[in-house]
Amino acid sequence: MESPVDARARELARIIWDHLVLSGPLFKADVILALGCHDTRVAVHAARLWHEGWAPLVVVSGGRGKITSSWDETEARVFGRVVREHGVPGRALLLEETAANTGENVTATRRLLGERGVAVGSGILVAKPYMTRRALATARRQWPGVRWAASAPEIGFDAFGGDERQFIELMVGDLQRMVVYADRGFQVPVPVPAAAWAAYEELARLGFDRHVIR
Repeated sequence: MESPVDARARELARIIWDHLVLSGPLFKADVILALGCHDTRVAVHAARLWHEGWAPLVVVSGGRGKITSSWDETEARVFGRVVREHGVPGRALLLEETAANTGENVTATRRLLGERGVAVGSGILVAKPYMTRRALATARRQWPGVRWAASAPEIGFDAFGGDERQFIELMVGDLQRMVVYADRGFQVPVPVPAAAWAAYEELARLGFDRHVIR
């Protein structure tokens, strides 16, 4: 039987959230890279950054991932439609439809832009708030030489919404990946505070371990 999402689980999840969320400051860049996922608020935020003039080009990257495997369309197609609905013209938008994880979001986009002759010296990663720190660590390993910033929809922990258990399980998996993926060379090492790691371990013991690497 699954442990309930109670006050203790939320307290632990908030500790993990506070570590994983890392956003700004922004700078003028060559590209906005929106990391595909199940949360289309990321695409809306990417469109907002384009309208604010932070970069002239938006790339939405994503095939199908662990949460979106049952979608009829790729994450990139869904995100692309949302970005266009929010006023970004087709000339400023590219779709990358193959990536199945964060590393591939970066490497596949790097390949796509290279094939199109688009020079990238700086970029803004747009992701769910709790994905920003890991996205930065991944991009700095997988596309070095580019100056990266991260940005996310302005949503706090208490207002995130959606499936609360899934939300916590995804953060537990992401916190573990900050360590495992650094050891495997997929991202640059980023120290994890002892309190955040202890929160991860307790939540995993409580059964919030659906996305933990075995």
